[in-house]
Amino acid sequence: MRFSIVLLIIASVALNIDARTNDNRDIVIENDQMRFVIGEDGIAKSLLYKPTNEECLSQQLNMPVFSVTQERPFHNEIKLAYPTNKISFNAKSVKKEGNELIVDFELIFYKARIKLDITPNYINFTVKDFFIEGNDYGIGVNKGILPPVYEMNFIQLPVRDREHFGEWLNVSWDNKIAINVLATNIHARINSEKREGYRIMKAAVERDIQLLEVGAALIVCKTGDLLNNIARVEEDFNLPKGVESRRHKLYNASYYAASDITPDNVDEHIKYAKMGGFRSMKIPYSAIVESGPSWSKKGDYDWRKSIYPNEREDLENLLKKIKGKGISPGLHFLHSHIGRDSRYVTPISDHRLNLLKYFTLAKPLGTSDTEIFVEQNPVSTTLADGMRVLKIGTELVSYESYTTSWPYKFIGCTRGVDKTTINSLPVGTIFGLLDVSEFGTQRSVYIDQRTSLQDEIAEKLENIYNAGFEFCYFDGSEGVNPPFWFNVPYAQWRVYKRFDPTPIYAEGAAKSHFSWHMLSGGNAFDVFRPDVLKEEIKRWPAQQARRMKADFSRVNFGWLGYFVPNEKSIGTQPDMIEFVTSVAAAWDCPVSLNSNLEGFKKHARTADNLEVYRRWEEVRSIDWLTEGQKTMLQDMEQEHHLLLNEQNQFELVPYEQISGVAGGSKEIRAFIFQRKGDYYVVYWHISGNKKLQLQLKPSDITLYKRLDEEEPVNDSNGNILIPLNDRRYIRTNKLTKEEILAVLSNAKIID
Repeated sequence: MRFSIVLLIIASVALNIDARTNDNRDIVIENDQMRFVIGEDGIAKSLLYKPTNEECLSQQLNMPVFSVTQERPFHNEIKLAYPTNKISFNAKSVKKEGNELIVDFELIFYKARIKLDITPNYINFTVKDFFIEGNDYGIGVNKGILPPVYEMNFIQLPVRDREHFGEWLNVSWDNKIAINVLATNIHARINSEKREGYRIMKAAVERDIQLLEVGAALIVCKTGDLLNNIARVEEDFNLPKGVESRRHKLYNASYYAASDITPDNVDEHIKYAKMGGFRSMKIPYSAIVESGPSWSKKGDYDWRKSIYPNEREDLENLLKKIKGKGISPGLHFLHSHIGRDSRYVTPISDHRLNLLKYFTLAKPLGTSDTEIFVEQNPVSTTLADGMRVLKIGTELVSYESYTTSWPYKFIGCTRGVDKTTINSLPVGTIFGLLDVSEFGTQRSVYIDQRTSLQDEIAEKLENIYNAGFEFCYFDGSEGVNPPFWFNVPYAQWRVYKRFDPTPIYAEGAAKSHFSWHMLSGGNAFDVFRPDVLKEEIKRWPAQQARRMKADFSRVNFGWLGYFVPNEKSIGTQPDMIEFVTSVAAAWDCPVSLNSNLEGFKKHARTADNLEVYRRWEEVRSIDWLTEGQKTMLQDMEQEHHLLLNEQNQFELVPYEQISGVAGGSKEIRAFIFQRKGDYYVVYWHISGNKKLQLQLKPSDITLYKRLDEEEPVNDSNGNILIPLNDRRYIRTNKLTKEEILAVLSNAKIID
């Protein structure tokens, strides 16, 4: 009897599940890969990966696929019934008419029309219209303002957790299946909300960006097919080719950053770039156009006539020389920043600079007034140094503070700052708080993305980039006005689309969902000092690399500085570079080197440092590392050395630092590893050219600079002397590890 009851229960549950996903009134949307079922009540009932019949949704929920949000109720009776607050209305019914979904919502009397495009690679949803059928049911407002939509979710799915989730691309995946909600134009707001056991993956429109003709694609597929499907979306909707970029041979190439390059020193930069095996070279626009202190004057884009007298023609020739040596040049710029000593700021401030807050003059403003009376309470207006700047008519005015009780006023004002033109203005004039970069010492301000100024700057960047550059870096990408999810990629897109040829890859200082198609390289981390480099790499880029892997992308492990040893610092050393480049390679990521021509000349170990870059760049270019080796390199508590063996072939060996050489001298860096039964010590002097005395016989060790060529070991009164300058190897099969450490501890440095 119990067995029969269990069978009846199981059968009942099965029938209920079947009824839930196969009701004749359900809306079924499917392609070869997926079957998406929406109940007639608008609830997401099922998202099936058809090849394996696997359910992708968390089905314990009754989550509507569609919802509309108003800033307050607009229908007169609803306004009377509900508190004045932001309020959301879920879909209450959905019907399919041809290739469109007609969505009716709770309480409100307008509907949404959503167009479906079903392809083998994706299903696209496009918001086409909001409308009212028949009588307005006493809506009580002018029909001309319809629809009173603040935002609308036109895809909203509770997707079950998988091993990975890429927040940038908005994709949930494991080694079998990927579920992706992907914007098909820049105006779609894509995000997700994490819950216990699932994520709500969303596509939405916002009134202040664009409500209609906004789309997003739903992709459910085998994980190995995801990028192919995204590539089809990019092709069909004329998006930047993010997939193509990620498949380019230079996608993981490290680059050499030549901040002070000129036609006169280009050959020297090329020499060092080739020593490091770099296949790409990044050039900042400050090397090409006039610039003042820090980030200022960037925005005028005047050619540095003393360096480029023939302007673009000279730049074209410089870039041809770089490319002729097999190196791809890229342009670095701040596309949304304007320097405060730019012509866009002084003597008359451009009307297209971004303003964060607006105020109305409560009293006339005279040319000598140091108090500015306003109608609005300035409370919470910034008091940060360097950012207390108002744009009033033709001038910029700094202030010390303000009052937060009537009469409201800014006090301690300095007129005509940045040599702007002082003016007088009448009561009622509207002015604003200038959007000054939070990096105050850099003295730059931000462009209003709602204006033509970004396009004007883009045109100037186009003239420089199209001289022969092949990749780019969007620095300062955070410098836009809200909403940031839209304006960060929008500012990038207004520049990117002008570049010819299309960048092989791009990096940037900030990103949002749509940026995925442009910033195929993610961002580069800033310079860390030698004494903290390894720990900061563990803390920042290594963690970001893991996240970027979930987004089918890579990160640049950093603009690595080049520091010359001095009395305060040991400077840049080969093991530091090896640590960064090895961990980067573990995640299929590149690094970059900030060049320093004087530093290269002064640092005694430059050849060794650049040799480390060269080896790892070759390994990266030929895809030499196995997946097992990459996993091994992801253990950041174990350092590794890329060895060139006796046959001049690569070997990857784990090694550990010896901290007590010559009584703990900071002049020597040494690491020990074991190979083929022998112990090896790789060592060097951080900055000098000396000798190291060891209490050994010449026959106890073999010395190499390269493993295919032995070096002589000099006998010195019962000890041996070995060179202490460039990186070398000691090999022994006669000493234990403990004996080696003891000998090195007792070693003496001989000048």
